[in-house]
Amino acid sequence: MKGQTAVIDYLKSLLKGELAARDQYFAHSRMYHDWGFTKLYERLNHEMVEETDHANALMQRILFLGGVPDMTPDAVRVGKSVPEMLKTDLTLEYEVRAALAKGIALCEQHQDYVTRGILEQQLHDTEEDHAYWLEIQLGLIDRIGLANYLQSQM
Repeated sequence: MKGQTAVIDYLKSLLKGELAARDQYFAHSRMYHDWGFTKLYERLNHEMVEETDHANALMQRILFLGGVPDMTPDAVRVGKSVPEMLKTDLTLEYEVRAALAKGIALCEQHQDYVTRGILEQQLHDTEEDHAYWLEIQLGLIDRIGLANYLQSQM
């Protein structure tokens, strides 16, 4: 099937973002593991798998619409401390949320309702799972202090 060029190009852009998110979560999860923060490792490893699934869905849709995926990820921002890592991950999720919302509007404009549905599901994951969890973690650090938070993540 031949899709709208604007939709395919936008999906390629979203794919680059999902690949960057996957790589960022991969780095952060392994750093957490190395530092002994098992709970953070498990959660970020889970997020890495979800981002891989998102990238897979986008890639399959690009191919179905007749495009060729670009597997070059956007820039990855690896933090150096737990709070910095959580903040960079949250910033990334906010960027993804904005990009997905724009993509949903583009799909609506081109009457590509199947692609819109794929992006809506990813937006749901981004808002109600990824970003929400990160906001809670940063709030916990503010409320109970970094030392208590880190102890709870072992």
